Amino acid sequence: MEDCIFNSMDPAYRNPFGAVSTGTTVDFTIHIPLDLVYATATLVLYDDGMERRIPLEYQQTKNNLIFYHTCFTFDQPGVFFYYFHINRGQENYWVKRGETGKGYLSQSGQGSDYQITVYQKGFQTPDEVKGGLFYQIFPDRFYSSGENIENAPDDRILRSDWGGMPYFLPNEQGEILNNDYFCGDLKGIEQKLNYLESLGVTILYLNPIFEAHSNHRYNTANYLKIDPLLGTEQDFSHLCAEAKKHGIKIILDGVFSHTGSDSIYFNKENRYDTLGAFNSMNSPYFKWFHFIKYPDVYQSWWGFSTLPELNKHDPDYIEFICGKNGVLRHWLRLGASGFRLDVADELPDEFIQKVREAVKAEGEENLLIGEVWEDASNKIAYGIRRKYFQGKELDSVMNYPFKNAILDFVKDQDKQSFFNKISIIVENYPPQCLHTAMNSISTHDTERAITVIAGESCCGKGREWQSHHQLTISQYRDGINKLKVAMTLQYFLPGIPCLYYGDEAGLQGYKDPFNRGCYPWGQENKALISYCQRLGTLRKTCPGLKDGSLTFLPSPEGIIILKRDGSDGSCILALNYTNCNQVIELAYRGYRINQKIVLKKQSYTIPPFDYILFEK
Repeated sequence: MEDCIFNSMDPAYRNPFGAVSTGTTVDFTIHIPLDLVYATATLVLYDDGMERRIPLEYQQTKNNLIFYHTCFTFDQPGVFFYYFHINRGQENYWVKRGETGKGYLSQSGQGSDYQITVYQKGFQTPDEVKGGLFYQIFPDRFYSSGENIENAPDDRILRSDWGGMPYFLPNEQGEILNNDYFCGDLKGIEQKLNYLESLGVTILYLNPIFEAHSNHRYNTANYLKIDPLLGTEQDFSHLCAEAKKHGIKIILDGVFSHTGSDSIYFNKENRYDTLGAFNSMNSPYFKWFHFIKYPDVYQSWWGFSTLPELNKHDPDYIEFICGKNGVLRHWLRLGASGFRLDVADELPDEFIQKVREAVKAEGEENLLIGEVWEDASNKIAYGIRRKYFQGKELDSVMNYPFKNAILDFVKDQDKQSFFNKISIIVENYPPQCLHTAMNSISTHDTERAITVIAGESCCGKGREWQSHHQLTISQYRDGINKLKVAMTLQYFLPGIPCLYYGDEAGLQGYKDPFNRGCYPWGQENKALISYCQRLGTLRKTCPGLKDGSLTFLPSPEGIIILKRDGSDGSCILALNYTNCNQVIELAYRGYRINQKIVLKKQSYTIPPFDYILFEK
């Protein structure tokens, strides 16, 4: 009874595969061994509100297996879970999800249930971005145009040592102010558009650019003003226009769950002439915040008093952000092509729906990405099952499950675990969300990929330790090789790869602020940049990467072979993730390799940490 009874990844068992639209009828077939003749089989299907028990009917007996079948039509969007219960007299068995979708008989009933994500029929995501390449920029640290800075607040420390260690120690009051600036700006980004285009970049994701009194700018002070160190509204509009000439769209970071206490809306520090919510209960912004004991006790983001939480249910605040002349449309009209929503879990579904309406009203091809760290299809946040992918909210999310799967694999080389982690997301995400997912391996919130792959763990170690630890020469060399493997997977898996600025140049660093160092202009790892440019070219030319399905093909140890089948053709990647040559024999007849058609089985040598590519 060890044979597979069900496999959600195989249409012979579950058809169609993966997430489905409303109105879709899904067929379920299980193969029960003859040992269980006369057994009854039931599909147990449930969501957060109801359970259904659907009998399976006998279909046929074939190859010593009894085939049972049923079907179900999903009329409403939602997240549904299921498993199979098999009974024969006093014997009870359950079939639940195993690795890569396979299910086996179990008498314990333990294991994971299968999932079906159902989205609203007609739900679409922007087609133009699929098959492209994100590039994430932390604006203060990418490039400085060197232009004179005007109207900089007096409490900012402007540094002239580009590439120096970001300040990380607390002041005498024990505060970490994040008030040192290396003066990267919008004009600096514009001056590097040729470089970004050479990497194959099609979408720039900018961390916050609105006025805020910290170098990370996640404590917004004014949603309608560019931070003075970054430039002006005109600079932003000009950057968008010039980027468009290079085939590059720009999306902005929308931080709408909280604002800064040092803002025109709250004004706790009395920097502004406006009447902030902290200054008076008669402030036009008073209802935007949650005061417990006015004015000193209020709800704040994760308990940080400098980040008062916003009331996302307040009609005036919703109108300010999402209205016809609101924040979102203001920046979209100036040239932005979408937004990434910071901490999407902390934004109510109704608020995200309003955001989507505003973003799409300015252009259906505008992109809306959410920051979600887990499987976004079934995420429960604050006791509520989220509806991100059901058709009225996000286009997609930052794909942290892929990031974790890639880095874990490069470190541990557990191929089966990697396949399973990737397969779950591919199965759970609607295809239109999967193909617009932001596939990062480093971000401003996580350690640099090369540091994770090759460095000593910083778990339990403070900022002082992190500031003094860099990779040794041998660690760095090993890290670059493994980073190439990670990047190759990042570029070839479903979704849109996202380069975090400097990763392609070999930049390393532990947690914030060390993962936010200055781009090392003049000291780049040129060989790694060249490798990324090669991958970037493949993103544009290789068939199957825009919207192709994913199949992991059988492969020997040391090799991963994956196949992408899409609307424009297909490709097969054979990746050597070891430090020695790998020789494999393959016969992908009809595919091209180096422009030559494969006609028969041949031997191929793949160099260490490299790949060969077949295209059709």
